[in-house]
This record gives sequence, structure tokens and C-alpha cells, in this order.
Amino acid sequence: MGGRPGVSTEAEIDLRVGGRYRIVSQLPDGERHDVSGEYLEVLPQRRLVFSWAWRSTPERVSRISIDFIARDGGTALLFVHDRFFDDQARANHERGWQPAFAQLDAFLQPQIQEA
Repeated sequence: MGGRPGVSTEAEIDLRVGGRYRIVSQLPDGERHDVSGEYLEVLPQRRLVFSWAWRSTPERVSRISIDFIARDGGTALLFVHDRFFDDQARANHERGWQPAFAQLDAFLQPQIQEA
């Protein structure tokens, strides 16, 4: 996960229903982002659903659902982030996910063109 300049400095992942994850990223200016949650649904090669909460606001738990759908010799990704605390949280997350998906798209483009 990413999109802004910076690096993930820590990652703990227990990928099973009831398992937890934690990802810490650090921006070039030293600002740290710490997010964690619990896996709610794990269907290998098909679907992941997990909770999402920033360490700075642990009471604001949202949910992410990712479906992987076989299409035309590739895979489509359906990403839904919902159950936000309020509209501002939704807007902030939307703004944060946009560069992450742009970065993923840029990473995958050479592989798509070769296929």
C-alpha cells in the first residue's frame, strides 16, 4: 500500500480470518502513518475484507473489501472502502487512495503492455 512518497518501515501481517495486520509508513519529512486492523474475510485469490483504523484515531474503524475478478486473461480489482466515521473521513481517504492506485497502475502498465 502506498502512493505518497515514503516507505513502509514496518509491516506485520497475519493473513487469516481473525488475524491482524499493522503497517507503518514514513514520509520524507519524518511524518509517520500507522494503520492496523483485523481480517474479517479471506478467500484466497477471490476476496479480502478487513477493518482499517489509524493509530491516531483508533475509535474510527472503517472497512475495506477487495474482490479479485478474473477477466480477459487478467484480473480486475474491485476496491470498496466504507463505514467511515463521517463525510470528511471519507473524503480524506478518497484523496489518499487516489495516488496509491495511480502508483499501482504505473507499476502494472509495463506488464499489461507485454501481455
